Amino acid sequence: MRWCNMLRDDSVLIRHILDAARKARQFAKDRNREDLDKNEMLAISLVHLLEIVGEAANVVSDDFRKKYPHIPWRKMIGLRNRLIHGYFDINLDIVWSTVWEDLPLLVSDLEKIISKKEHHAMSEMLNEKS
Repeated sequence: MRWCNMLRDDSVLIRHILDAARKARQFAKDRNREDLDKNEMLAISLVHLLEIVGEAANVVSDDFRKKYPHIPWRKMIGLRNRLIHGYFDINLDIVWSTVWEDLPLLVSDLEKIISKKEHHAMSEMLNEKS
């Protein structure tokens, strides 16, 4: 598979979103909002992971987005754009609330989508062998 095709593979992109969201949650674990002001490395890490979430969401195909309209595609992409283009004025309250309020549901929803896709792929594989 060529690199450019791999970037357009929705399954790969969903895994990138899921990986970045999980890492953000892990980095924020046992932390509080004030830690973002005190720990620049934590703040930069969370911002970057949210940028990855939004960038991958931006590349997911329109068909896939339409198939899963409950996923906040526009919100993820909009946050990425705000973080990238407004890097000089990032609201860490929004970063923190996104990590703690939005990412848990996103992770849960994406895990369900991946589970369904893997189950479907396994069923197809078993049917081919029969």
